[in-house]
Amino acid sequence: MDITAIEAAAERLKGHARRTPLLSSPFLDRIAGRRLLVKAECLQHTGSFKFRGAWSALSALDPDTRAKGVIAFSSGNHAQGVAAAARAYGVPAVIVMPADAPEAKVAGTRGLGAEVVLYDRATQDRDALGAQLAAERGLTLIKPFDEPLVIAGQGTCGLEIAEQAAEAGVTEADVLVCCGGGGLTSGIALALEARAPGLRVRPAEPEGFDDVKRSLEAGRIERNAALSGNICDAIITPQPGNLTFPILHRLCGPGLAVSEEEALRAMRLAFRHLKIVAEPGGAVALAAALFRPSEISGDAVICTVSGGNVDPAIFARALALPEE
Repeated sequence: MDITAIEAAAERLKGHARRTPLLSSPFLDRIAGRRLLVKAECLQHTGSFKFRGAWSALSALDPDTRAKGVIAFSSGNHAQGVAAAARAYGVPAVIVMPADAPEAKVAGTRGLGAEVVLYDRATQDRDALGAQLAAERGLTLIKPFDEPLVIAGQGTCGLEIAEQAAEAGVTEADVLVCCGGGGLTSGIALALEARAPGLRVRPAEPEGFDDVKRSLEAGRIERNAALSGNICDAIITPQPGNLTFPILHRLCGPGLAVSEEEALRAMRLAFRHLKIVAEPGGAVALAAALFRPSEISGDAVICTVSGGNVDPAIFARALALPEE
């Protein structure tokens, strides 16, 4: 999990992942109170950054192992990334998803050819269910964030941010990253440490599910009290990963937390002024950049919009909000 691993992942991703744009809007600059650059990973294959890590992991597997198939746990975005990569390689994919995952994500995963196994977050042990299926079928587990090959794949987003920020003349800024278990955040932090040390990563999370923020403050892994109950489903994880947290602790600045209402407002503004669709969990970094200006320093800020796989009802709710 260093720049060499990220560069190797970038080579495997060539011709497969998109180089997503770094967008801007004078209107959003005014709200943020500084120059704001938005890394639109919602435009990545399958609608989120997760394709990067999934392809990185599958492409590195021994061909005989890969041919037996893969299994993953996900509320939707990692699911679709793994399903798409598995389909491209022509291998089976089984995705264990919570029964309350957005229907759009469940349908999208099935549409990519994966077998979806639903479970109850409150009463069933996801890990035990997945382990049983993996053992019975000889499947390889592709973890959503606590996996070196996945972290390396997500780090390729950081390589692009470093290049694009330099092209935009930005060499010093906070880089706000939508954060669940920390795969994208730690991968970007590792890439920027090597390629753009003036860019400091800061995790962004929903209020009430800010385990990474609290863990950074405490210097040890803290766990969320609840595992559901927020519209930012894509980044609701119990706690930071055992592999990701040491990277976050070493490289990241203080975390930021935003409300559901702020995430929805950020979704509306992204659609209105950047012409992109963001899901709630994919909009928290943008919400922090827009609505937490006093917690950010410097003349510029960069943020990820990490996913755009939103249920129509939630998106309609965001669009119905009044103009800023």
